[in-house]
Formats: sequence, C-alpha cells, structure tokens
Amino acid sequence: MEAKLRLEGIQSNSSLEMGPLDGRSINELEDESLFSPEPDFQKAIPVCSHENGSISGSLPSYGNKIPVRSHEIGSISGSLPSYGNKIPVRSHENGSISGSLPSYGNKMIPNSVYRSIKTVVFSNKLNLLMPFGPIAIMVHNFTGHMGWVFFLSLLGITPLAERLGYATEQLAFYTGATVGGLLNATFGNATELIISLYALESGMIRVVQLSLLGSILSNMLLVLGCAFFCGGLVFYKKEQKFTKATAVVNSGLLLMAVMGLLFPAVLHYTHTEVHFGKSELALSRFSSCIMLVAYAAYLVFQLKSQKDLYVPLTEEENQSGDGDHDNDDDGGDDEAPEISKWESIIWLSIMTAWISILSEYLVDAIQGASASWGIPISFISVILLPIVGNAAEHASAIMFAMKDKLDISLGVAIGSSTQISMFGIPFCVVIGWIMGRPMDLNFQLFETATLFITVIVVAFFLQEGTSNYFKGLMLILCYLIVAASFFVHEDLISDDDNQLKT
Repeated sequence: MEAKLRLEGIQSNSSLEMGPLDGRSINELEDESLFSPEPDFQKAIPVCSHENGSISGSLPSYGNKIPVRSHEIGSISGSLPSYGNKIPVRSHENGSISGSLPSYGNKMIPNSVYRSIKTVVFSNKLNLLMPFGPIAIMVHNFTGHMGWVFFLSLLGITPLAERLGYATEQLAFYTGATVGGLLNATFGNATELIISLYALESGMIRVVQLSLLGSILSNMLLVLGCAFFCGGLVFYKKEQKFTKATAVVNSGLLLMAVMGLLFPAVLHYTHTEVHFGKSELALSRFSSCIMLVAYAAYLVFQLKSQKDLYVPLTEEENQSGDGDHDNDDDGGDDEAPEISKWESIIWLSIMTAWISILSEYLVDAIQGASASWGIPISFISVILLPIVGNAAEHASAIMFAMKDKLDISLGVAIGSSTQISMFGIPFCVVIGWIMGRPMDLNFQLFETATLFITVIVVAFFLQEGTSNYFKGLMLILCYLIVAASFFVHEDLISDDDNQLKT
C-alpha cells in the first residue's frame, strides 16, 4: 500500500514538472520512443532543459539530427529529423518548438557564382590586362592597324595564360597524382600549342617552329635565370639546393630533343638526302613519333615507377638553415583548393576558348606588326610570343624560388622546356602531317645551334644541384645575347619555301 502511494506521488510530481505540453508534442514522444525497433544508441538523442517546467529526456532519432534547444519556459528541447540540407529555426517565445525547415539551395547558386568569379578574376593583379583582349578585337574590326592588334592581343592573352594554369592546378587537387600530372602535362603549355596550331592552319610553319623554339629558350634561360636570381637574393647567405636526379633526367630528354632537331638540319645542309625536300620531312615525322613515345615513357617514369625521385627536398630544407619555418607556413596555404572541381572545369573551358579567339587575331597580325614596327618575324616569334605563354611559368617559378622550393621552380621551368621539346614540337609535326602541312624538325642551322648551346649551358649549371643569384644572373645575360642574336638574324626560309616540300 505504501509502495502504491509512493508511485502515485512520483507520477503526480512528474506531471507537474512537465509543464504545458500540447497534445501533438506528447504524441510525438509516444510514437517512436516506445515502439522504435532501432537499438537504444540510435533511438534517442539526449534532451537538455534550461528553464523551469521543461522536459529533460530524449527524443527519437531518424538518422542525422539537428539539435533543438529551448531557452524559454515550457518549450521542448530535443531534435527534429533532418532530410537533406536544413536551415536551423530557433524560437524565443513561450511554448514554441525549435526545429528546422528545408533549404533547397536556390539562393546559394548566385553566391557561389559570385565567389568563383571573385576568386578567379579579381584575385590577381595581372587580370587587369584582360580588357585588352576585347579592345584588340575592336581595333582589328574598326581600324585594321595590325601593330596595335598584335600588341593588344599579347596583353590580353597574358593573364588568360596565367589563369589557365591556375584552373589546371585547381582541378589537379581533385584528381590523383597520375591524373594531375597528365593534366599539367596537357594544359601546362596549352597557350603555346593553341597559338602554334592557328599558325599551322594558316600555313605559317616558320612561326610555329620559331615560337616553340623561343618557348624552350625562354623557359631554360629567362624563367630559370630569374628564379635562381630572385631566390638567391632572398637567401643570399646560403646556396639553395634542388634534386639533382630530376635535373639529370630532364637534361637527358632535352639532349634527345636536340638530336631529333639536329639530324634533319644536318641532312638538309650536307645535301645527302635521297630525295631532296622529302627525306628530311619523312625523317621528321618518324622522329616525332619516337619522341612522343619517349615522352609518354617519361610520364610513366615520373608519375609511377620512379616518382620518389620527384619528391622535393623538404627534410633537407627543414634542417638547412634559418627562415625555413616561415617558408613552410607560407607554403601550407597552397595545399587547399580555392574553387570546386566543376568550377575548375568550367573556367578551364572558358579560358581555353577565349585564348583560342585571341590567338587567331594574334597570328593574323604578326606579319603586319613586323612590317609596321620594322622588327624581324624571327624576333617576334622567338622572343615576344613566348612571353605570353610563359607568363604563368615565370611568375610561379620566381614565387617558389623565393620560398626556397627550388624543386618546384625547376619543375616549372625545365619541365616546361622538356614538355615543349618532347611533346609540343612532335605534336605539331604530327598534326601538320594530318592537315597536309609540311611541318618538319628542320629548324635551320642557326636555330638548332642556338638550342644545342643553350641545353649544354643549362645542363652545366644544373649538374651541381645548387643555385645562387650569380648563376641566375648568368642565365639572364645569356638570354639577352640570344635575343640580340635573333634581332639581327635574317631568316632566309619563308613559308612559301616550305610549301615546295609537299
């Protein structure tokens, strides 16, 4: 009898503590908490009360829940089911229930587009040159002054080339190491290839040859020299180090590319062809296929079998001297992507299309700019055009060298030269073969000798595995000598002469 009275007293006290509950809330408690077949650890979520008259206990859980908290007298604390993305709803009135309402994300789309445009377009000061692209098209349509069209097109393509490299790097974050390496190999020099393909379609074979040659010379001498020079000034008290094995492999590939260009030129100038004008073209096409196979094997070697050779010297950098901890902090910010995968793909498509449009105007204005400015086409093709395509490499190589990450700078500069020589040039030969254009590997004697000497000089500078500002200065001065040589060089081979090979 006493136990029965005690039980009734507890029930009466419990009903007093529950406070004002409506019938809907009581039914919600009775439905699932008592009859749910789920285990106890999935069935309930603790409910905490903060005011007098509220209930402490648990409410049923249906998967992912959003906590509901009450801050007023008589309200219920617990959780409500979450079906997708929810927006939390909180109540500040007596007797109200806090929960969530569904959000369908329609308002997030404009914000995402705005954020993506802000990140890609307005985050780099070099993008201030983007309006010069439409201006170049307007000048071409209304004035026809080819000198200004060429100059404005150069300015307009420069930031697009840099943003194309940026979009490629962002997309590589969402892929594996192999796919990311293939992306960089494909789009790393996309600007030079697009310009070359438009020139090849227009029959300007010498422009294709000289622009690709100029890209190799610019990366090996100017870009690498500026990286060594700026990095040496920042770390002038020590010699910066990089992986020697990587430099040796790239130097070997560059020497192989020189071999592929040297034999057709020697065959031509020694007049030992079996069929004049035909044998060197056939040899060039065969050598191009071999070089493409060698480059594919190099990618497998780099990304799969011997990928440990391409790991930066991080351990040695951490132990080598002062200031390394600051550099590690600076480099850590670059490890997270800034835009999503689909945003990267969309921006990659936009930049490629816009570069293709401006490249057509740029190629059409080369001869007019040469005539109006009095500058040889060889100088425009070897010196001026590569500045556009190498803008991204130039900036990133200097930035990483100033952070004491010379392995990355070396991969940008020498890796880009290797890519152009072993992939870009043979690819254009094969595409010209398909298009019926007599694109060959005979770059003429002066151009081939320039490339051969440049490869020897750079390989000599890289053999020690160290760099300083003096080595960088020497490479920059060597590039100035090359630029002056092409300014006074008269190219005796015209595109009309190339048509005789077909």
